[in-house]
Amino acid sequence: MTDDPELNQAEVRQYLPQSTGRDTAARNYLVPNTAILLGILFIAVVFRFHDITLPLVDAFSWRETSTAMMADNFQQRSWNIFFPEVSWTGPGPSYQGREFQIVSYLTALLYQLFGWHDWFGRMIAAFFGLVTVFSLHRLTALCWGETHAHAAALAYALMPAAIMIDSSFLPDPSMLALVTLGVWLFAKYWAGGNGRLLPLATVSFSLGVLSKPPGLAAGAVIFYLMVCWLLEKKWKPATRVLLSGLLSLAIIGAYFSWAIYLGHSYPPFHVAGSGYIWDSGFWTFFRNSFYFKSVWNTSVWWFYGYPFMVLIAAGFWMPPRPTKDPKQRALSAIPYVWLAAAMVVYLAAAREITSNPWNYHIFHVPFAMFCGRGALLLATLASGTALLPAVVLRSICIAVVTLVWSTFPLVRTMKAPIAMNGKLLGEELARLARPGDLVVAIAPEAGDPVAVYYSRARGWVFPPGGGDVEWSKFVADDATAIAQLEELRAQGADLFGTAKNAADKQDRLFVEHHDGVIDYLDKTGTKLVDSDDLLVYRITRP
Repeated sequence: MTDDPELNQAEVRQYLPQSTGRDTAARNYLVPNTAILLGILFIAVVFRFHDITLPLVDAFSWRETSTAMMADNFQQRSWNIFFPEVSWTGPGPSYQGREFQIVSYLTALLYQLFGWHDWFGRMIAAFFGLVTVFSLHRLTALCWGETHAHAAALAYALMPAAIMIDSSFLPDPSMLALVTLGVWLFAKYWAGGNGRLLPLATVSFSLGVLSKPPGLAAGAVIFYLMVCWLLEKKWKPATRVLLSGLLSLAIIGAYFSWAIYLGHSYPPFHVAGSGYIWDSGFWTFFRNSFYFKSVWNTSVWWFYGYPFMVLIAAGFWMPPRPTKDPKQRALSAIPYVWLAAAMVVYLAAAREITSNPWNYHIFHVPFAMFCGRGALLLATLASGTALLPAVVLRSICIAVVTLVWSTFPLVRTMKAPIAMNGKLLGEELARLARPGDLVVAIAPEAGDPVAVYYSRARGWVFPPGGGDVEWSKFVADDATAIAQLEELRAQGADLFGTAKNAADKQDRLFVEHHDGVIDYLDKTGTKLVDSDDLLVYRITRP
């Protein structure tokens, strides 16, 4: 293998139809690299499909179950993809301003074909994760060569954050897969590929951003390469790219304008996403140091761990040596352009991103590229890139350290079934519910709709959420909580259930903080379940 970026022109043609007269040396170059890529994809499959049938009770439970509810409602109520609907705001309709629902819609199609299984969404996300591995590999090969491509793709395959997000029922895996595929296709086109790559790149990138707005950061790479053409006075291809980009932005803008309108038009008037700098104000972000403490804690204890962080830092500070070819020099800057654009997105939405850490996913392409570069630096040291025994031994040691001190423990932490009592509560409500019953449920984490989801009914989280209402914190007194419960009863609530370990973000247990509410339910309702973990009442209608 070689890491010489000068050979990257061969990569542009690698996956296009080839002539029968290709020489033996070129075939010998491609076969081992293809085998290595297939091996990396297999490793990614192992880590993403391991425990794929885990219920939606892990660290991302509340966002996963909201996504899953939209899949349910597509299949059960309406196939119109422009009207995503959750089930935790009452009988409905509960349309909300959300991303373009690619993952949930594909999952709904699987429900229609094979019946309901809560892990289908994880499976769809994992397949998108494999698309990211492949696209990242080919993009890195264009930028830094095949050896770096192998290292970057393997880093992504083993990175705890990427494993967790790619195996969660979230829109983010589709976002990263599609924008990475789009950027790679465009880079191939820019490097001399077939003109048909441009519309394919435009469609893929547009769908990726529609899947999740942070994907727009990857568009900086396309803009950067277009500017490179303008500086070379290549007006015609630059104009084609500009027009494609404007069309893409128009479609993206139109959809999210519709999403905002939809979210503002139906109760509870909820548009996904909050905590942007224009909402909170610059000085709020500044006083909180742009939430970098949260970034550090998430990075160390959840997403990367020290081994991956060291490799990312090393690769960032010591990029491959620049080449004499100006086109190759432009391509080699892609990871830095992507990272810079992702940082701009972070600075504008720091509060939202740190509160909902799956939004970090847009960083994982450049992070994987830098991580792969850092691993190669440590593995080769002064040995060059030859497969010497010392290089192989150091590579094995690096892989073992990252697996033992990062991948295994952090993925295990994130996958811990912390919301299992919410699932058990939902299943108990499903057993007790009559056809058409509406439920009110409090999961172990206040605001998590997991219990409503597993009840297979519609209803409310408690305290009721949506819009600008704070639903992850219990109200201050019992009288207010009772008034909220009475309002839900007037709207048709039939069952009330809580996990006994249910707590809000201030760590106040519901059964202790709102013992007056429980006394009220004892007087006005019928207690159906009172176990070590659950408490369920049938609410008497007024």
